[in-house]
Amino acid sequence: MNNFHWLDTLVIVFYFVVITGYGLWLTRKIKSSDGYFRGERKFSWWIMMGQAFGTGTHAENFVAQTGASFQMGFASIWYQWKNMVITPFYWLIAPWYRRSERTTVGEIIEDRYGKALGAIYSVFAILFFIFAQGAMLKGGGKVISIATGDMISVNGVVIAMTVAFIIYSFFGGMVASAHANFIQALLIIVLSFMLIPSGLSAVGGFSGMRESLPENFFTLFSGEVGLGWFTIMMLALNGVIGITAQPHMVSMCAMGETEKAGRVGQTYGSFVKRFVTIGWALTGLIVAALIIQKGNALEDPEMAFGFATRELLAPGLTGLMIAAIIAANMSSASNFMVNTGALFTQNFYKEYINKSSNDKQLLWMGRVSGVVLTLLGVVFAMYVENVLHAFLFIETIAAFMGIMVFGGILWKRANRFGALFGSAIAFVIYYILNYQHTGSLELVYKWTPDTFGWAMLGGFIVFIGVSLLTKPEDPERIESFFDNMDRLSDAKELDKDGKKPLAALHGKALILMDFTSWFTKKRWENFSYRYKEDWQGFLLATGFVGVLILLAWLIIQL
Repeated sequence: MNNFHWLDTLVIVFYFVVITGYGLWLTRKIKSSDGYFRGERKFSWWIMMGQAFGTGTHAENFVAQTGASFQMGFASIWYQWKNMVITPFYWLIAPWYRRSERTTVGEIIEDRYGKALGAIYSVFAILFFIFAQGAMLKGGGKVISIATGDMISVNGVVIAMTVAFIIYSFFGGMVASAHANFIQALLIIVLSFMLIPSGLSAVGGFSGMRESLPENFFTLFSGEVGLGWFTIMMLALNGVIGITAQPHMVSMCAMGETEKAGRVGQTYGSFVKRFVTIGWALTGLIVAALIIQKGNALEDPEMAFGFATRELLAPGLTGLMIAAIIAANMSSASNFMVNTGALFTQNFYKEYINKSSNDKQLLWMGRVSGVVLTLLGVVFAMYVENVLHAFLFIETIAAFMGIMVFGGILWKRANRFGALFGSAIAFVIYYILNYQHTGSLELVYKWTPDTFGWAMLGGFIVFIGVSLLTKPEDPERIESFFDNMDRLSDAKELDKDGKKPLAALHGKALILMDFTSWFTKKRWENFSYRYKEDWQGFLLATGFVGVLILLAWLIIQL
């Protein structure tokens, strides 16, 4: 067993100095609250890709995936790949957030349903960030603690990481977060494959792994471990509905210099994550074989990644791995901190506490509230035990709130009453069914596809039924909301009527908008040109899905 070497400490210190210094150097660009919260929407496509990958990839992802494949085999990759088959839809939905012309999803909900529901969503969004930060911090803490030979406790790691990302996020906002994310994304890619060469050598290559592990550990789909087609379908549904309501989607899709920058960033940044997940799953198999061959045991499967780091890497490389793990957390946590501050400032402070606040006050309130609410994430990190369960819990509550977001954008007749009761009923069904199954009332339950499926079905039925039975939203406000969705947000010149150009005239109409009109003749007129950017990008992204699934299948045939 390797001891933590002074070279490892040197690498980690060097990383902290560089990334914190770079983040602080970028703070000179922050002159306004818009610059702090949205980076003035000037990010290039490659920065957007790095931000989407970096923010969407946290320590709990590879901790949970490596632990799951260590315990259940390669098929468990679908816990992380739950969004794989729906990633092409990111290309279709990314423009929603830029065309909204808003800073937060809470403001989008307010525009669609009214101020009260916007406030309710914002409460959920803040809780989402608290839970997400807690889960990712706990995941990183588990890995780093065991990788350093328990030199520092899991909770001690959590606190140290929190202090680090708060420093540059507090001053640099979204500019520092996005640029640091790009650098940290490169480190995460290194992390995802660093253990594989030495690991394969240690277990005797793929043949040694196959001799040590059951055959069902080398399948891409396996009902035996609870990951059959129904489960994968429910995970995909969780992903496509939930992604629309995740409160950092504005920063993921709307900060680019153009709409296409947002599309490319969100879609292909996510594909990078799908690719590196293969490395995490393979690492889990390597650790499983290594444990069997050495006659060891792991008390907690989620310690597998940290165990591999400690056992397989030479001095200096262990420090690089830990720096990459920290990078994975800091890239996400800094984005979440800025978004949390934006939500509180834009949806509560500005609306209810200080309506006459000036821009400087908004900037500082965003900074302070982001820090305070982030500290609550640390409290949740102390509470949560199983990182995979926490990860799926966060994704699931977003899916329930996604009923109002996804449904409200696809269906004009949806109203605030349907949205509120639809999401609420989904939560109620979810907790009732879980209580019946377990006999105990808990905040975080183990995710099961049937419970999730019934909750979503009940939520959408209530959403549609209540909307039809109650008063519609104000037609003028709804028309204004959907008119924004029909126009190019990045147009440099306005039309003669003083409005931005209609997207349909430039081949950039959004194919998912006004879902019910799909069944009318008008929807299909000049379809190929009107939706050119949508359908071409969707087909290309679908091809990437096929390539990645084929790559994973080929690897486990070795």
